[in-house]
Formats: sequence, structure tokens, C-alpha cells
Amino acid sequence: MQMDNRLPPKKVPGFCSFRYGLSFLVHCCNVIITAQRACLNLTMVVMVNSTDPHGLPNTSTKKLLDNIKNPVYNWSPDIQGIILSSTFYGVIIIQVPVGYFSGIYSTKKMIGFALCLSSVLSLLIPPAAGIGVAWVIVCRAIQGVAQGIVGTAQFEIYVKWAPPLERGRLTSMSTSGFLLGPFIVLLVTGVICESLGWPMVFYIFGACGCALCLLWFVLFYDDPKDHPCISISEKEYITSSLVQQVSSSRQSLPIKAMLKSLPVWAISIGSFTFFWSHTIMTLYTPMFINSMLHVNIKENGFLSSLPYLFAWICGNLAGQLSDFFLTRNILSIIAVRKLFTAAGFLLPAIFGVCLPYLSSSFYSIVIFLILAGATGSFCLGGVLINGLDIAPRYFGFIKACSTLTGMIGGLIASTLTGLILKQDPESAWFKTFILMAAINVTGLIFYLIVAKAEIQDWAKEKQHTRL
Repeated sequence: MQMDNRLPPKKVPGFCSFRYGLSFLVHCCNVIITAQRACLNLTMVVMVNSTDPHGLPNTSTKKLLDNIKNPVYNWSPDIQGIILSSTFYGVIIIQVPVGYFSGIYSTKKMIGFALCLSSVLSLLIPPAAGIGVAWVIVCRAIQGVAQGIVGTAQFEIYVKWAPPLERGRLTSMSTSGFLLGPFIVLLVTGVICESLGWPMVFYIFGACGCALCLLWFVLFYDDPKDHPCISISEKEYITSSLVQQVSSSRQSLPIKAMLKSLPVWAISIGSFTFFWSHTIMTLYTPMFINSMLHVNIKENGFLSSLPYLFAWICGNLAGQLSDFFLTRNILSIIAVRKLFTAAGFLLPAIFGVCLPYLSSSFYSIVIFLILAGATGSFCLGGVLINGLDIAPRYFGFIKACSTLTGMIGGLIASTLTGLILKQDPESAWFKTFILMAAINVTGLIFYLIVAKAEIQDWAKEKQHTRL
């Protein structure tokens, strides 16, 4: 069996090992950059005179007695929208360049300097707001570029650090930080704003990022062979398990072969599908809660944070289970990827379609809303790491391209959902979730048909496919 050839020759400690410590370090980086990105969504409420398009006074702002502690600005809703979206465009434009250069230059330096830049810019946002709104937009746009570098370049780490039978656990542990970050932001930002003032939100997350940056440069090395602290047994375990997959030389990107590769298209379509449903559940959960449950803003914030917490749990569970199935030879790699992709696509679709019919039951809505938002993270053990199976040496570039495709899907989903909610308020949620279910099922069918898990010919070292 092909799976037996991948088994490493020697068993070494698992969860307490150095590679898991580094994965947790990346997890913390993801929590910080997500918190730095998302905190403005909440602080905007107390930063401006009004977040309402009709110009009604902001009651939360009135409660803040100290205007020095909480400066207030006259930003129109249009300007607020530009500020909030500027980070998103920064993330988008940097995806493909980072995916390419992460396989050439030092991942340690790319992530370290980008994390440092994002954190410094977080510290600069309060004074930038005092100078002028243009400076805030510039800071956020550059911060988006820096966060895009951290979010994309990190996947190159697992090419040299993740044994094949531990990829699910290591990648899910680190990427689940993207899910825990918003939960922490929703939990603590309001408290910090009320007690210390909104500028302290940016100072705290910025300072945490700077401290984490120092840890990063001390603890992380691009290659386990060069790390001075890792044990010899663990170093041998990692390098021996990857001996046939990682080479020291970087080959030119086989663009034509990638474009013709159905497994690559399966990953891209899968990412499009994942981001479609994830974007809807992320952006429109507070609005859905408000329209269906009619709770106050504090309760809405708490209920909106719960799907992130359970998504973090489901994502880590997916990584643990996927590797359990592989190490015990219960399922093949492709079967594991398809199983968790199916769970990540079908479960949100099922729970989402049920939501509009549960208007009479508060607890049923909350439970199904949590499940619809959380179960999509099962994809962390499926399609979202499939690129590491089919082309380890080009994983960073494939991940960047598929993430870009996914972001386009998310942008379309958010725009289309907004139009549906505006034009047909009565049946809008039913149409939204039915469309999400249709996209999920279509994407899943395509993935199940053409997805692969073995290294493709164009991704092997003996191939030198060029443009």
C-alpha cells in the first residue's frame, strides 16, 4: 500500500514535541493578526458620532464621559465602509505574489517582518485617526498586505515541518487561530472600550503582536535540520518522513500543468465553496440574530461569537480525527480528504436550510446557527490542506491561488446576499441559505469526482515542466 510507504521509521513524542510547539506559535500569530483586523469592526461604534446612515446619535458614545480617552470623529457611513474594506483589498492583492515568493525566500523572515509591520501599524491607527481619515485607510491597507503575507506564507512551513501522517493536526492547530481570533475580539473589545477607551484596543493587540514577533524570530527556523533546540530523534523523524517530498532546490512553477490539473481545480472550486458559506455565516449572523431573535446588541455580540468558538473546536477535532484515520490505516488519504470535505460542505448546508423554519424556538435557532457556522471548519482536515498532498513543493503557491479564488467567492456571496436581503425581505433568509446549500452541494460533487491525494507527476522533482 502507498500509505505504508509514508510511515516514518521511528516513533517520537507527539503533542509535546517541538513541531507542535511551533504549530501553536503559528496559531498565536493567526489569533493576533485576526484580532488586529477584526477589532475595528467593533471599535468603529464608539469612534464615530454615528454609525447609522440617518445620523441618529450613538448611545454607546454618549455613555463615554471622557472624550480624551475616547476621541470621536465625524466619519460618514461611506468613509467607514472604505476604512473597513481597505484591509480586505490589501489581503487580496498580495496572495499570489506571497504564494510564489514563500517558496523562494525565508518564511521566517517573511512572516516575522510582516507580523511586526501589522503590529506597528495597529499601534499607529489611533494617532493616524487624529491626523486624518486618509492615514487610517493607508494604515489599514498596508496592514492588510502584511496580514496577507502572514496568512499565506505560513503554509510553506508544513512542507518541511509536517510529517504526512500529522498534517491534519499541525495545520488545523495553526489555522484554527483564524477562528479563535474573532471570538476573542467579540469577547474583550467591548470591555476594553468601556474601561480603558477604544485606542487601548489597538495598543493592546499591537503590543501583543510585537512581543509575539520577538518570540517568532527566536523560536522558528525554516528547516528542522537547522534548529538548535529540536531533539535529534524528532529531527530524524521529520526529515526521514519527508525525504521523497522535499528538495533543497526550487524548480520553476509548472503553470501550464497546474492549469490543466483537475485536482488543482478541485481544490480551487472547494475553496470557492468554503469561502462562500463561511462569508455568509460570518458577515450575516448578527443580522440574522437581530431579525429572528430580536435581542439587544450585547446579547447579539455574545451569540454571534459562539459559532467562532465551536468552529475552533471543530477545526481542531477535524485535524485530530483525520490523522487518527491515517495512522491507524482506517482510511486512505483521499478518503479522509473527501470525508471531511463532505462534512464541511453538507452539514452547514443542512443546518442553514433549517434555520428559517425555526422562528418559534429561540434555543433551536441558536443551536442550529452555531452548528451551521461551526461545522464548515471540518474542511480543515479536507480540501483546505489537499494541496499539501498533491504538490508539497508548490503548496504555498497553490494555497495562495485557491485562497484568492475563495475570496472572490466570498466577495460575490456577500454582495449577492446583500441584494437578496434588500429586494425580498420576507423570504430573503430562505433564498440565501438555499443558494448556499446549492453552492455547497455543487462544489462537493465536483470535488468528490476529481480530487486526488497522491503527488502529481508535474510536482515531482524529476519533472521540469516550464511555461
